[in-house]
Amino acid sequence: MESGKFEDMRRSMVDSQLRTSGVTESWVLAAMGSIAREDYVPVSHQTTAYMDRSLELQNGEMLNPPVSTALLLQAADVQADDNVLLIGQANGYVAAILKTRSAHVTTTAADNLGAASANAPYACIIVDGAAEELPDALFTLAADGARLVTGIVEGAVTRLAKGYVQNGNVALKSIADSEIAPLPAFARKPEFVF
Repeated sequence: MESGKFEDMRRSMVDSQLRTSGVTESWVLAAMGSIAREDYVPVSHQTTAYMDRSLELQNGEMLNPPVSTALLLQAADVQADDNVLLIGQANGYVAAILKTRSAHVTTTAADNLGAASANAPYACIIVDGAAEELPDALFTLAADGARLVTGIVEGAVTRLAKGYVQNGNVALKSIADSEIAPLPAFARKPEFVF
């Protein structure tokens, strides 16, 4: 497909999906309007890269829908001097967006939080996926008062949520119902039953 077609699709995504869904943060709109999302998906999915739905990647992970990504980043309120931790990023797309805002972005898989400890504490933690349960190890990486945004799984529904880490705890407040792929590493541990 010609690059001009992708640029048209990117512009349409910003105007028809993001702006109409309440995304107003200028840096998020600018970054998502300039970064080629099609470069972060398998060739077989490039023509659908800008549809507002999750896309399966080659490693079996998911790239979340554009609106979910934009709303999560907008809620994170990332500042230029923030030390940011991005958890669960599957393919580099969200990291590329964040790096247009902050030079201090650390990425790690959800099942490898220890790898992020060298750059802790973080003023902003973004979980790029839905969690049934956030592990205690996550809170040890946060500065007191850190902003935390994540998807949460509540029954059959996924929501975007935001909270502030205080004394190793966070109270999350739902900000929008939105499709966001669950992170297996943040699934609730099964309870022991007889």
